[in-house]
Amino acid sequence: MLVSVVQIGNSRGIRFPKLILDKFFIKDKMDMEVTEKGILLTPVKDVPRADWAQKFSTMHENKEDVLEDIPDSGDFEWEWK
Repeated sequence: MLVSVVQIGNSRGIRFPKLILDKFFIKDKMDMEVTEKGILLTPVKDVPRADWAQKFSTMHENKEDVLEDIPDSGDFEWEWK
């Protein structure tokens, strides 16, 4: 496929057709590798919640996963201004 290189500010770039972006699930980032043959672009696969297990473990070790008691509304007076 022949694509045009266009001016983007002080840089230059190419535009990808929507069909190509959708086919390869390209969102907003791609990995660029410069090889002897040229430039290789590969989509960055976003893995939602990939690091949650580690984050939860760290929170538990730091005792950040303990909920504090919520006061009863009768325990304090509401002040309206």
